[in-house]
Amino acid sequence: MTTDAAILTLAQWFSPGYPLGSFAYSHGLEMAIATGQIDSAARLQEWLEDVLAHGTGRSDCILIRAAHACESVDEVAQVDAHARAFASSAERLAETQVQGGAFARTTAAIWGGALPDLTHPVAVGYAAGRMALPLELTARMYLQAFAGNLVSAAVRLVPLGQTEGQACLAALSPLVEQVVAQSHGMGLDDLASSAFLSDVAAMRHETLEHRIFRS
Repeated sequence: MTTDAAILTLAQWFSPGYPLGSFAYSHGLEMAIATGQIDSAARLQEWLEDVLAHGTGRSDCILIRAAHACESVDEVAQVDAHARAFASSAERLAETQVQGGAFARTTAAIWGGALPDLTHPVAVGYAAGRMALPLELTARMYLQAFAGNLVSAAVRLVPLGQTEGQACLAALSPLVEQVVAQSHGMGLDDLASSAFLSDVAAMRHETLEHRIFRS
């Protein structure tokens, strides 16, 4: 696949129109906003910086790298088992399982081949490896889409203006590049998270009485 074709394929995978149901998940943001921890564009950016650099963003990059290198279903199943075990709450596990399963089914239906139901970053990494899509580009566009989905959730919940939201996302782009670069050479033994407030917000969201999002 040429570089241009790879870019177009990845742009399709990470488009809001790709049927994963990502719009239904806030990754704990709904709880953080409900409790006043996020009440402005500046607070949102700080929160997402931590999630990307010290939480899910970093971990998902490692999982994408590990899955991209897998050459068999058995190998990727081992990576996926790590991803499931590393989920910090029931909602986080459901979030990655549902989106990963939808990604696998849609991608297999369009490009052929068989993709097992995997967690989202593992499904993306494995599919990208099978289709010879560039690893670094895949990881960067995945993280940008992940951040974009959370910004979209915050625009609806805080609420923020659309321009404020897009400015926040643009400000996160250099960090996306940095997180991907820093994950180079890392493996499953490097999985770790210190984005504790984000993890706790995801756990508490399970009991939030009035909610719009599934996580």
